[in-house]
Amino acid sequence: MEKVKVLLVEDDPNLGILLKEYLNAKGYSTTLAVDGKQGFDVFTKDKFGICILDVMMPLKDGFTLAKEIRTIDNKIPIVFLTAKSMKDDALDGFNAGADDYITKPFSMEELLLRMKAILRRTENKPSVFSEQTEFKIGSYHFDIKHQTLEINGLKQKLTTKETGLLKLLCINANDVLDRNIALKTVWQDDNYFSGRSMDVYIAKLRKYLKEDNTVGLINVHGKGFKLLTGN
Repeated sequence: MEKVKVLLVEDDPNLGILLKEYLNAKGYSTTLAVDGKQGFDVFTKDKFGICILDVMMPLKDGFTLAKEIRTIDNKIPIVFLTAKSMKDDALDGFNAGADDYITKPFSMEELLLRMKAILRRTENKPSVFSEQTEFKIGSYHFDIKHQTLEINGLKQKLTTKETGLLKLLCINANDVLDRNIALKTVWQDDNYFSGRSMDVYIAKLRKYLKEDNTVGLINVHGKGFKLLTGN
């Protein structure tokens, strides 16, 4: 049986290493990141079965990281670890997409039991990002496996980057796709040249989608892009 991959994001080095070693000893394959920014970078480069996120971290807090992860994969289980115990903080965690919320200090056995319970509940719910291979975009049919976009019998072959970018837009249809998330996910980099390249691809996708006037691909100033669909 393949090991479940765990993304552990914890800025306390002692706790992070201890949890990683414990989870690995219990049969999981655990990757440790030490802050929210590194956590997101790691998430975009591999496929995980569950995320365990500290809340209070440098560079990017756990709530922000969870929302970014949910933009890419809206099914993956997320557990928050935090020293906070206020009711409002717990509500913020669940609003950010948490499946569970554990307050420090906690026993590692408790964390393990909660992880197992969450994985049992979600094991039959495939990740939208990793599993869905076809989308309806207005009158268009988007086939990820064959990298095609079809309307009225006319088929447009897409490049790998066009396919990846359009897939992210479809997952977030009628909502804003953050520009940096798109860059990190499809280009694996958010530098100036990658950004210019993505703008070219957005323009190409907009051209491909012009045959259906109920579909639109708009820029959201200072944020990213939004795919408007007639669905």
